[in-house]
Amino acid sequence: MFLEIKGIKKSFGTGDSRVNVLKGFDLEIERGEFCVLLGPSGSGKSTLLNIIGGIDGADEGSITIDGEQLEDMTEKKLSLYRRKHLGYIFQMYNLIPNLTLRENIEIGAYLSNRPLDVDELMQTLGIYEHQNKLPNQLSGGQQQRTAIGRAIVKNPDILLCDEPTGALDYKTSKEILKLIETVNQKYGNTIVMVTHNDAIKDMADRVVKLRDGMIRKNYCNEHKLSASELEW
Repeated sequence: MFLEIKGIKKSFGTGDSRVNVLKGFDLEIERGEFCVLLGPSGSGKSTLLNIIGGIDGADEGSITIDGEQLEDMTEKKLSLYRRKHLGYIFQMYNLIPNLTLRENIEIGAYLSNRPLDVDELMQTLGIYEHQNKLPNQLSGGQQQRTAIGRAIVKNPDILLCDEPTGALDYKTSKEILKLIETVNQKYGNTIVMVTHNDAIKDMADRVVKLRDGMIRKNYCNEHKLSASELEW
């Protein structure tokens, strides 16, 4: 199994203000699988994503990625692991404002020993002709495509997506989802996406529904739709 999550617990605060966000979380994801974590705000899905990404630590339990346990890593090794093996796509694009579209993507390439070809990737993402523009000269969709490019160019083992369409309109959201689908199929990255949009589950290989810090449903999608077929 590529990604194994066992007995993950996480809480915030102390005493009477202590909140148990994850209450014993077990999940297995195959290499190359597209997994959607679905649930309302406060269900623990973004916290889980941060723990998988090594951004936050669990109180109990273990995360194993391709045979390596995150909790056994030193801070230096964990930082190197995030840099080499993980890609992040956020709701807010987090682009560097004084760098061009191309330069923002090249930053990701510099972090990898096996980066993808920047020109080919920009062509795949449909932003090649905008490569010399600054972020403030781009639309929201173009900025998110650039953010996807920056994450993907590293050729990461796992792509973590936290509400990647949350700030976009319907048409642009579907375009971005189609791009993420294309990236999964073309490059074989394992994708873990957090969303509260119920329709997105229909394009995933695996659907995990969370509520109150626990898994309520975990199933493989037998009738998967393409991103272009989704409606909400």
